[in-house]
Amino acid sequence: MTDFLLALIGAALVSNLVLGLPLAADGLREARTRMLGPAGAAIILLAAPLGWLVDQLLRTLSLAHLYLFLFLPLLAALGWAIQAMVVRLRPSEAQPDLWSLLIGIGLGAMLLARSLEHLAAVLALGIGGGLGFWLVMQLFSDLLARLERCDVPARLRGVPMTLFAAGLMSLAFMGFSGLGVAWAR
Repeated sequence: MTDFLLALIGAALVSNLVLGLPLAADGLREARTRMLGPAGAAIILLAAPLGWLVDQLLRTLSLAHLYLFLFLPLLAALGWAIQAMVVRLRPSEAQPDLWSLLIGIGLGAMLLARSLEHLAAVLALGIGGGLGFWLVMQLFSDLLARLERCDVPARLRGVPMTLFAAGLMSLAFMGFSGLGVAWAR
């Protein structure tokens, strides 16, 4: 039980999937974050255990080399279904181009889950990683909105300030690095 809790905390706070994925940097504006946060959380929640189960099945059949060929079409269908579900739940905030971002996020979660040994740790990665993704997307969106209202020197506006903000945010999340040691085993 403690392994499950440590893996949950570790996935949500330590090994956060947003700050390590360059594909998510495109969706950091407020309108997109309202859709990318819940959709990314859902795909991480579903892709991690599904990827682990597919990996375990292929290993028992001695077909582990077919992992990406089987999982990528499955991940594409999962990303499309999650985007359709989120659009159905919130039609006023539809973002039709989130599909490729969801596939990248799901691929990262799937590859992380593949290295774990127990289903409980994979489920904790899915839950904690999804909630952590949503948390960081929301925090970074709020930070960028505050920066747009601040008096920032002209040379630091845009990408330089975004990189400063991402660096400070990653340092803040590194403070939790001792909490997630158990799931890295």
